[in-house]
Amino acid sequence: MSIETIRDLLADDMAQVNAMIQERLKSDVVLINQLGGYIVNSGGKRLRPMQVLLSARACGYSGAAHCQLAAVVEFIHTATLLHDDVVDGSQLRRGRETANQLWGNEASVLVGDFLYSRAFEMMVDVGNMRVMAIMARTTNTIAEGEVMQLLHVHDPDTSEQRYLQVIQSKTATLFEAASRLGAVLAGESASTEEAMAAYGRELGTAFQLVDDALDYDGSVADIGKNIGDDLAEGKPTMPLIRAIQEASEQDRELLRSAIQSGGLEQIDKVTDVIESTGAIAYTRALAKQAAARATDHLASLSPSPYRQAMVELADFSVRRLR
Repeated sequence: MSIETIRDLLADDMAQVNAMIQERLKSDVVLINQLGGYIVNSGGKRLRPMQVLLSARACGYSGAAHCQLAAVVEFIHTATLLHDDVVDGSQLRRGRETANQLWGNEASVLVGDFLYSRAFEMMVDVGNMRVMAIMARTTNTIAEGEVMQLLHVHDPDTSEQRYLQVIQSKTATLFEAASRLGAVLAGESASTEEAMAAYGRELGTAFQLVDDALDYDGSVADIGKNIGDDLAEGKPTMPLIRAIQEASEQDRELLRSAIQSGGLEQIDKVTDVIESTGAIAYTRALAKQAAARATDHLASLSPSPYRQAMVELADFSVRRLR
């Protein structure tokens, strides 16, 4: 089963999700329509909404609320992207200029706030307090992850453990919530709900680690952002952290200086050191391990095309642009 087959499997549900996104994105404020539409329709993979749909269907859910919650998850994800790009000063997102480059930081932050609040309006419509509790905790954890990441910027002493804590909070927690929601809607047992949540958490971790690797091992056309953006922002992601551990003393000082100063003046040398230390392969290996753990958590589900699609999604997360 390929990623295209997964999309075909979910075609009817995703059509409803996309229609709901377009409908609930509307506002009497023209700028919200323009900026929100720009980023929502900018070619994202919709992986998080797909998780809600797959989890719900794999757990036997037959209602319609999963489409509403899939749209909620996409709105929250989009809001985090708007805020992230402002904090990071990013210029490219999905191969296009970021919203903050086109409309300014103020507009991007405020439209992000609109998407957050619209998402919670939609959750109220679902009328499930368990769902509200999950998403309230999730958005709070994402914010904590963003602050933790900010504390590590320009810090070459960031450890693997601390960095994994950041991506667990900043990235994996929304994947975790997306998968958990499907089980909650289906009324599954606590053990199945936790298994679905663990699947999402490991999938999100794998996905972020591959993104880390691609920042030094991809291309603008492939990954939709400038190569070395993480280094330019002074972010010590997993390839840099591992390279510092494995590099010679001279190269280690080069990497530490590059993180402390930010910028791309030494990007070619940094990339050479990362490659020579095997840090990219190491990061991808960690991602592969996380994806394998994600798949293991699906063992309790009954066989179905939806469970198989969740297995494929875990595989897709680590084989992007090898």
